[in-house]
Amino acid sequence: MGGNSPCASCKLLRRRCATDCIFAPYFPSDDPHKFAIVHKVFGASNVSKMLQELPVQQRADAVSSLVYEANARVRDPVYGCVGAISFLQNQVSELQMQLAVAQAEMLCIQMQQQVQDPMVQQIPNPTASHGSGAVGQLSEDDIRYDDKQFLLHSHHHQFINSSNAIHDQYSLKRETIFGDMVS
Repeated sequence: MGGNSPCASCKLLRRRCATDCIFAPYFPSDDPHKFAIVHKVFGASNVSKMLQELPVQQRADAVSSLVYEANARVRDPVYGCVGAISFLQNQVSELQMQLAVAQAEMLCIQMQQQVQDPMVQQIPNPTASHGSGAVGQLSEDDIRYDDKQFLLHSHHHQFINSSNAIHDQYSLKRETIFGDMVS
């Protein structure tokens, strides 16, 4: 920058900002925290060496990455960015399990609907007969409301039982995977 306003790095390091200062384009004087955190984690000389080794076109991306990593290191000194990535991967795994459970529940509902419709139409009843004289072939009109309610109730309990079994398996897997994180 030279002369009027030194860059954030030269200000922090208390040196004169030269016209060819490698930090000036990436660490403006109006954002001193950006360089301070990078300097704290990586050191000014290391950052300078990294920037000098890179082509000019890649330096802005490198500075952005250094700032991000430095912020992550300050928040989590042990894991840094890897801790954030690991946390997000665990969330993805958990959401994939929840999606699998939801898909299984949808499949159970679809299967129940497919099973329910033919059963309602083919309930054997030796006393019912149609104009053709066939015994056991009932139409929707021949089935009483109570019979329909019984079928719906019994299928509902089958769904609840299968849904509970899937939920128990999901809970067990989740506890196995995430048990030490929750504790």
